[in-house]
Amino acid sequence: MESSLFSTLGNLERTLGHWFHTPSAGGVPGSAPTEAGRGARLFTMGTAAAPRRFCRCACFCSENLYVARYGLHVRFRSEQQLRQDYGPILRSRGCVSPKDFQQLLGELEQEVERRRRLGQESAARKALIASSYHPVRPDVYNSLKDVALAPEFLAAAEYSASPGADLEGLLQWLETVSEEKRIYRLPVFTAWFCQALLEELEHFEQSDMPKGRPNTMNNYGVLLHELGLDEPLVTPLRERFLQPLMALLYPDCGGGWLDSHRAFVVKYAPGQDRELGCHYDNAELTLNVALGKAFTGGALYFGDLFQAPSTLAKPLEVEHVVAQGILHRGGQLHGARPLGAGERWNLVVWLRASAVRNHLCPMCCRKPDLVDDEGFGDGFTREEPPTVDVCALT
Repeated sequence: MESSLFSTLGNLERTLGHWFHTPSAGGVPGSAPTEAGRGARLFTMGTAAAPRRFCRCACFCSENLYVARYGLHVRFRSEQQLRQDYGPILRSRGCVSPKDFQQLLGELEQEVERRRRLGQESAARKALIASSYHPVRPDVYNSLKDVALAPEFLAAAEYSASPGADLEGLLQWLETVSEEKRIYRLPVFTAWFCQALLEELEHFEQSDMPKGRPNTMNNYGVLLHELGLDEPLVTPLRERFLQPLMALLYPDCGGGWLDSHRAFVVKYAPGQDRELGCHYDNAELTLNVALGKAFTGGALYFGDLFQAPSTLAKPLEVEHVVAQGILHRGGQLHGARPLGAGERWNLVVWLRASAVRNHLCPMCCRKPDLVDDEGFGDGFTREEPPTVDVCALT
């Protein structure tokens, strides 16, 4: 199984490297891109304009179920399979009595059922919020404007979309946190926009509106598509700014073919979530922006890619900086150290490319078994993204 997986990933990487290769022309940071050049560049990276139906992989209901009490992600198909696959490690982590195991079994069965209903329940929450919720900061629901974005972020995105832009030139606009792990950082939002967004998120948190969990590991936060912030905020952030950046930073991960996302805000505070266990994201690429507030501790730590044999031998710690975003590959193992004091809110955007994940589901490491889903689903599609006619660019 392992050798087969590495072989599949290797073949996929070579294919993507061919698909997404962009010739380098030695661009110079700060040079002004022409409109014609920008249009051609975005056309080569663009995705289909017509709406498409997105799917999830059937493994969503059985793979990577997180058991916080034992700090373990498990596959769950039956009681017998659970005992056989995880019996020894569960006992080593404290699941020793029949009562312990039956409690775990019940929790996993409930989680499977929750995941099966997730799409419909999320859509129902979104509809109720749209009809009944009254924002305290309606301005954050306006279409994303440049004034909300840090000048450094605007400059990096503009450079990335300019004719002749290349990786070497782009790296002059970013902080390279780790060249080996391909982790980067740059300012994303202005301070006032972070504050405005936080005010809106706290107002929603204190309302009586229904709230979905960001994911199985975070209990406190907000799903941005349910709040109605996908269309005005996250989609233009991905399409106009992140895609040209990611196309240069991660061409082998589908950075130029990002066609969906999952965006959520997570909250860490005393008496609530304080840390995050080691995991990898259901995404090709990830943006993680610290929105505030005042806090100590809670640094991110990174290991190797989840397929690597010594995944956390020498973890790299990265401190959060308010309004700055950390860019990394979704398959990079990572977690968050315990919060010291204060509150920390982070915007996390899982960036997905169906051109990549349609070949290999990152959760089960198999060809995805597609199930229709609501919204962007988990970023899979039943059809391949359209290929570009290079003759149209000449």
